[in-house]
Parts: sequence; C-alpha cells; structure tokens
Amino acid sequence: MKDVDVTDVVVAMSDGVKLAARIYRPQADGAARAGQWPTLFAASPYRFDNDEVPEAGMFLWHETGPIAWYVAQGYAYVHVDVRGSGRSEGDYGFFDRRERRDLYEMIEWIAAQPWSNGKVGGIGHSYYATSQWCMAAERPPHLACIAPYDGHVDIFRGWAYPGGVPGKFLNEWWNNNVRPTNQFPANGGPSRLLPFDLSFEVAQHPHLDAFWAERSFVDALSDVTIPVYSIGVWCKLDLHLAGNILGFEKVAGPKKLLISGAPHMSAAQAEFESIDFHRRVLLPFYDRYLKGAYTDYEARPAVEYAVRNSKDVVQQPQWPPAAANRPFYLGDAKTESVTSLNDGALSEAPPKSAESATAYSYPDHLWMLGHVTFGPNGPDGVARVLTFTSAPLPDNMTMSGHAELILHLSSTGPDTDVIVKLSAQAPQAPEDRARGVQPPSMVVTKGWLRASCRAVDPAASREGAPVLTFGGPQPLQPGKPYELRVPLMPMAYRFAKGSRIRVEIACADSPITDAVFSHHFTPDRAGTDTIHHSAVFPSRLLLPVADA
Repeated sequence: MKDVDVTDVVVAMSDGVKLAARIYRPQADGAARAGQWPTLFAASPYRFDNDEVPEAGMFLWHETGPIAWYVAQGYAYVHVDVRGSGRSEGDYGFFDRRERRDLYEMIEWIAAQPWSNGKVGGIGHSYYATSQWCMAAERPPHLACIAPYDGHVDIFRGWAYPGGVPGKFLNEWWNNNVRPTNQFPANGGPSRLLPFDLSFEVAQHPHLDAFWAERSFVDALSDVTIPVYSIGVWCKLDLHLAGNILGFEKVAGPKKLLISGAPHMSAAQAEFESIDFHRRVLLPFYDRYLKGAYTDYEARPAVEYAVRNSKDVVQQPQWPPAAANRPFYLGDAKTESVTSLNDGALSEAPPKSAESATAYSYPDHLWMLGHVTFGPNGPDGVARVLTFTSAPLPDNMTMSGHAELILHLSSTGPDTDVIVKLSAQAPQAPEDRARGVQPPSMVVTKGWLRASCRAVDPAASREGAPVLTFGGPQPLQPGKPYELRVPLMPMAYRFAKGSRIRVEIACADSPITDAVFSHHFTPDRAGTDTIHHSAVFPSRLLLPVADA
C-alpha cells in the first residue's frame, strides 16, 4: 500500500494469550506526533494476511472497507486476527465471552499508543459488523463510535436457527470460508488449521441454552450510549438485516439507521468496498465522532431506507415507519395465475366457510433439490409448494416495516417446519400461462418457524412482529390445529399496479433459490400438514401497508 506505514504487532491479553494485529498508519516525516491519529478497528477470523488480495465477489470475507483510502484521510487502521485464528494464539470461540473481552482490551491498547488520539471507532461488514456490536456491548472507555454494515446482533436467531429451523449457512461459512481462508492465506503467511468444530457445536444446541447464553450480547446493547450508525441491506434479509434494525432499536445513545437498496450479495460487498460509498456515507460519521469535525452527519434523518422496486429513498423519524397492518386471508378459491400444488387465493375479505383447509404431503415426489422441481424454463421453486395469491392490485401498494403470517396448522407428526416467502407476482401473457411457464416474480421477504418453537414472548411482541422465545420444544399433538405466528423479515417494497401479492408455504427450501441460506430437510420431517383457512381458523397475512 503506497504511502502507508504497515506494522505487524502482537498484543498480550489479560490471560497471557497474544493476539496478532496489523497496524496501518499514514507515513510521517520523522517520528509521529503524539496523539496524531484516530483509529478504525476491525476484527475477524479472516486474517490480516489477506487484506491485499484483489477484490473479487468470490472472496466474501473481503469486508474491511478501503483501508489505504482511510489512511489517506488521516486515520490509523488496526486489523486484528481474533483469538484462535490467523496469527493469533489461543482457541477460537465463536463470539464467546473471551473473544468479546479481547475486543475491549485491544481497543484500550490502541488508545494507549503514542500515535493514537485516544478515540477508536469500529468498522467493517458482516463478521466485522457483528464484532462491532460486541465491542459496543463490552463498553470499553475509548470506543467512541461504531458503524456496523450488515451485521446481526443475535447469533442464534440470525445465523444458526432462524425461526428455530437449522440453517445450512454456518456449516458453509465455517468449512468453506473461514477454514480455507486460514489454511491458505495470501502472500505466504503461515498456514493455520482450525480444530474448532462449529458445525458439531451448533448441532448440539438447537435451543437457547448455556452455549448460546455465553454468546448473547443483544440485551447489553441497551446500555450502549456511544454514537451508532447501523447500516442494513435489504438483500441480506436471510442473515443480517433484522439484526441491524434490532441493534438500532436497542442502543440508547445517538443513533441512525440506513438500509441500502443493494440488489444482491455481491452488490452489497461491492458497495462496502467502494471508496465513493465511504466518502459519502461513512467518512462524515467517523470525522464527526473521531475527529470532532463538523460534517453533515448529524443533520441526516434518524432513519433512511430505499424502497425496493422503486427509485424512492424514504426519510423517517423512527423505525418501524407508520403503516397499517392490513390482513390478507388465505383461501381455497383458484386464481388460475400460477402453477402450484393448490393455487389458492389471498383476499382482504375474511373467510365465511365453517370448514376450509389445504393439505400437502412431503417430501413431494417431484422435489429434486429441496423443494425445487423442473418446468419448461428449468428449475421451478413454486410448482410443488402451496401458494395463495391476490387479485391484480388496482394501484401501487407500498409495504414498509414488519409483517407476520398467522397460520392455523395441524400436522400428522409432532413437529414440522414452515418456510414462507412473500413474493410480488408480475402479470403474464396468456400464451405463457397456457404453456405452464410460471409468471415472473420477485421475493420480497421470507420467514421461518419450527412449529415446536412457536412460543411467543408477549411482552416483546407487537401485532405484525412476534418475538419467539426459543426456550424449549413444545411438540404438536398430531391432528390438532395450532396457531403459529411466523415472523417475516422487515421489508420496504412497492408492489406495482397490476401485480399480485403471493405467499408461498412449504416445509423446505433449496440452495437453487436460497443459496447458502437454505435449511436442512431431515428424514424425520416426512408427513402431511394441513393449513386451515376457515371462519373458525382464519389464517392470514398481516402486511404493513404504508399507503393506507
């Protein structure tokens, strides 16, 4: 890196374990002046050896932001390999108590260095962002601010068991990302094998227990009083989005929330590595709280978010934005607009029938990879699941905020999974419909629930936004209907005039449609589920309609 002074150091923690870090500072003429630079601090298991690897979408761990550019703006940048990774000593603990304490001690060490001005700010994307939430929860005296981009605050709910359903993400992330990155670092760094078996550990703990209690820091965020700029991304609704919003809601100090409209994962990564993004969005925040400079940051709105399927960027004083929770009821009328197991209807009129239900058995005989089958245009994730679709919308309809599916369900077994997708279904030419081609559609948001994890915390929940407790399994009595409140991820989307609102329900998803965020379908899940949608059991969506 040109015009950057690069120094590798080891720093002893309070228990004697030494962490390795790389320090990037502006080159100084002669000795650096005391108290010269504020510091941006990044922490991950991805190794600072890899910082200079060229940007590429396949390197998903390249989440530091433009280091050399920040140094040119008068910042020091410290990148530490968390305990048990890279060149650091010790055993990796996956956000355990000791890893979080290390962040505190590293921040205080940085602030004590002669080149530091005593102010440290967190920086980084994904793991680095979750590390920032951890830093804030530890409350080191010299942490001046954090700006977590796309990082969750609840490891159990966000990374491991969304809705209680075991996800494939952590296994993919650990074994195909973290371990190879450590074993084969760039630029001739020493190889590091990681013996920690994250997949095994997570599989042993499917409910909130002592393992997850040690890795929980979300409740501590209510004591955080430093400035926080939480930046979420709509396209990461499967992993981090809800965490950025929850973290924003929890912290008690000066705070703002920005939700980016980056359309897909690689676009989000490119956005965070873009100098233009940092110049426009983040540098004014850091300059304000690490240098004491006057910038436009404080004049920005408390909440700002892009509305998907539009060019709108909305400014609000709070989250969630004002919206009406409008019910859309599931029914058995046919829409003739999509090919699915049932082609059910979605209507704002409550059901009148005393008995009305839709059943499906699984695994479906045509499922090929998860719930996907193959149709005239290749992989089809809709044909062999349940759908409930509205009539064409007479006008544009914008939905912003939280949503839930209230589902009355009975099953032949003691447990089942409910995987929900809310989609915008576009109009379709009659000749394509006649050929069995599915109408164009876009997934707006998703939700997940393992039925035995259905218990809701009434104190933390509100209409449209249930909060699950995950205290322990509550098996189903076969054949008995239960009310399930399935939380959907936050959204801001404009349904265009003429499009339809569609909800898709299954007990499986697929890496074809959901990438690394799909979930395990296990042999014990075979059975039949019945969705009840009668006047007695009115299954319905509650959607946050901002136009109302």
